[in-house]
Amino acid sequence: MFHTEVTSRTTVAHTGVSGKIRTAMAVGRTRWSMLALVFFATTLNYIDRAALGIMQPFLAKEMSWTAMDYANINFWFQVGYAIGFVLQGRFIDRVGVKRAFFLAVLLWSFATGAHGLATSAVGFMVCRFILGLTEAANYPSCVKTTRLWFPAGERAVATGIFNAGTNIGAMMTPALLPLILSVWGWQAAFICMGLLGLIWAVWWSLKYFNPEDHPSVRQSELDYINKDIEPTPVKVPFSRILRMRGTWAFALAYAITAPVFWFYLYWLPPFLNQQYHLDISVTQMGIPLMLIWLTADFGSIGGGILSSWLIGRGMRATTSRLLSMLIFAITIIGVIFAANASGLWVAVVAIALAVGAHQAWTANIWSLVMDYTPKHLISTVFGFGGMCAAVGGMFMTQIVGAVLTATNNNYNVLLMMIPAMYFIALIWMYFMAPRGVETLKD
Repeated sequence: MFHTEVTSRTTVAHTGVSGKIRTAMAVGRTRWSMLALVFFATTLNYIDRAALGIMQPFLAKEMSWTAMDYANINFWFQVGYAIGFVLQGRFIDRVGVKRAFFLAVLLWSFATGAHGLATSAVGFMVCRFILGLTEAANYPSCVKTTRLWFPAGERAVATGIFNAGTNIGAMMTPALLPLILSVWGWQAAFICMGLLGLIWAVWWSLKYFNPEDHPSVRQSELDYINKDIEPTPVKVPFSRILRMRGTWAFALAYAITAPVFWFYLYWLPPFLNQQYHLDISVTQMGIPLMLIWLTADFGSIGGGILSSWLIGRGMRATTSRLLSMLIFAITIIGVIFAANASGLWVAVVAIALAVGAHQAWTANIWSLVMDYTPKHLISTVFGFGGMCAAVGGMFMTQIVGAVLTATNNNYNVLLMMIPAMYFIALIWMYFMAPRGVETLKD
């Protein structure tokens, strides 16, 4: 009896959170090193994007930009992003994530450096279009890597970790950019970012492998990764993918909510500059933005942990993702208080919670599409959804520019629209998302 009791206690201990972590790490750690590669790619991706928002007040004075000029610059990025998403997603599934992602980062690094040669709003529109076209490969590649290397129980955590790179990049930019601007000027800032991308591309080409091709992955880790039952991969035409229920479940929900993050990325610096007269410095603009993006990091990883914990408690993967998304949608409601906040830090806290909840939402909607999409099609499905989101972002930038122009830069209407977008998307996903991986035939 004593032996039975000890065994029972040991079993309980090993089924706890710490026990599960030890078990997951014991089978091998190669998948986490692959995750680190896409985490750093995402960080660079968002350093490139966030830089323009930080420099907007400076560049607007330097080149006499209007609010609509800035909106149009972001609009053309979204045009390139929309086209790039659908092309890149299909390309990644066809040629493999290693070659496709290397080529994309190589090209987007040159596009980033080319911003330093632009002398007008039109020049920036051209550079942003090319940047969007190439940077669109980032998330289909990251999602593909996560789908290949992680089982369902770890997928949301892994997604939250690599997506935290967006916030690290957005947080590092206001910390480092003022120094580069003051010493070398805005042209050098874009050139430095381009060089960082080239360094990463070399690192990726040397270190990344798919699970079955990795020279040092352990068999125990391969067995752990492949423990979920997968349908037999078959060739599927793009027209058939467009008829999949799960494609449209993800595409429309993501198109509704993804533009909110771009709103934060592009318009938070101008909002804080206007409302609280903050200049481009670490102490004024930098600290509030770093706090917001740090909170977003906690949200990104915490959102993944929540749904993974629910799965560990026996809840179905789809249900755990949807329940988590409901919790985060409720949290986002607080952003409506930011526009009329009594002070800077009240507004920063309201925005930080909303941005953190958005990133937690994102970790779960991405994990959900990975849960029900066959792994040999995930980049294509995600790319199509990303294209729809980018189109939504195109309309968002135009709506934001038009609303601010019509209301003399009043952000109230925009901030009040945001929470409703998540509830609409959640209802759509609840009714449309498949509850398991779809089996396809030729």
